[in-house]
Amino acid sequence: MIEFLPVIVLILSFLVLLTIGVPVAWCIAISSLLTLTVAMPLFAATTTVSQRIATGLDSFALLAIPFFILSGQIMSKGGIAHRLISFAKTLVGFLPGGLALINIVSAMLMGAIAGSAMASASAMGSILGPEMEKEGYSKEFGAAVNIASSTTGLIIPPSNTLIVYSLASGGVSIAALFLAGYIPGILTGLLMMVVAMIWAKKKKYKVGERSSLKEVFIKFIDAFPSLLLLFIVIGGIIGGFFTATEASAIAVLYTLLLSFYYKELSFKLMPKVILESVETTAIVMLLIGASMCMSWVLSYENIPQDISEFLLSISDNKYVILLIINLILLFVGIFMDMTPAVLIFTPIFLPVVTALGMDATHFGIVLVLNLCIGLCTPPVGSVLFVGVGIAKTTIAKVIPPLIPLFLVMILSLLLVTYIPQLSLWLPNFFGV
Repeated sequence: MIEFLPVIVLILSFLVLLTIGVPVAWCIAISSLLTLTVAMPLFAATTTVSQRIATGLDSFALLAIPFFILSGQIMSKGGIAHRLISFAKTLVGFLPGGLALINIVSAMLMGAIAGSAMASASAMGSILGPEMEKEGYSKEFGAAVNIASSTTGLIIPPSNTLIVYSLASGGVSIAALFLAGYIPGILTGLLMMVVAMIWAKKKKYKVGERSSLKEVFIKFIDAFPSLLLLFIVIGGIIGGFFTATEASAIAVLYTLLLSFYYKELSFKLMPKVILESVETTAIVMLLIGASMCMSWVLSYENIPQDISEFLLSISDNKYVILLIINLILLFVGIFMDMTPAVLIFTPIFLPVVTALGMDATHFGIVLVLNLCIGLCTPPVGSVLFVGVGIAKTTIAKVIPPLIPLFLVMILSLLLVTYIPQLSLWLPNFFGV
């Protein structure tokens, strides 16, 4: 039987704090504290919350996150994004909606290397946004494409969010998660490209010229050192040469050397790059600590077990339960940032899906792909706000061209949810 008082206190306090504008990390920590006071004295509850926030950050795997954040910052400032865009232009620039397709392909490549939707949205929006306007594309369409495509980097590895899921799930292989993200991420990007082509053809946007094989080869050679990072990081992890944490440190060293080689990053800019990385890391780590605390509180109150029993009592049909979970996560993603959502809802839903025979690696991809949609939706969609801010437009104007992209993201989510081999084929092939 569910004890409703802790659940009511948790949900109400979180929603009230969020509504009045309290930062998400503090909403999570304070609502966790208030929930614990139902079961124990205030002093004991305060001590427990403090300890759980601290111990939640005591993980070797989490060291990968600040390193990947730093490598993403170095990439966005070090000329790597420009070269990826130039290479993408030779591949798809001649198709209908060429610049939109370049944005999507570049975001997939940039996200795959940097592992950050924010870094991808900032880089692609700053570079391609003005160029798209010059070619006659509407500002809102350009922003919508940039916002949606930037989320593919959270599925295509290396991805900080997949590392967080590995921690929340109790140790699902990071190598398996990284491999599992490739096909769903590429599938999502391809579906977005189809939408962009149809939209561009309908609006009669300008089509670029086809590049010669020589031009493609030259741009590939120029971008190859950047693309090589993918093989170094993922290949090293799969081959057992280093862990994900060690790979993140190697990514920083490699991107740093590459940026200095391109002569687009100087020692003078490094303090700014490091400071921005530290600020982002501090925000992410505070969210992780607070979310780990809430996860513990949920377990202490037996809430995951109660929800698991409730969902399984609704139906024993795997597909129905997965649909319900997806709908809940889509709703959660509207109001909660991705990192705390992964940490809080993984221990709630993972026991349910594993009881139904679903692989934990497969569920991780479904969970992250689902929450990616929330990054593009108000009121908490961080990538939405970044994309709109860079394009100097409004959310209301961006929503119409964003809706078809939302729909194909949901289609991709359903395909990945109900066709497990889209996620599991590569991990099984490599035996991880």
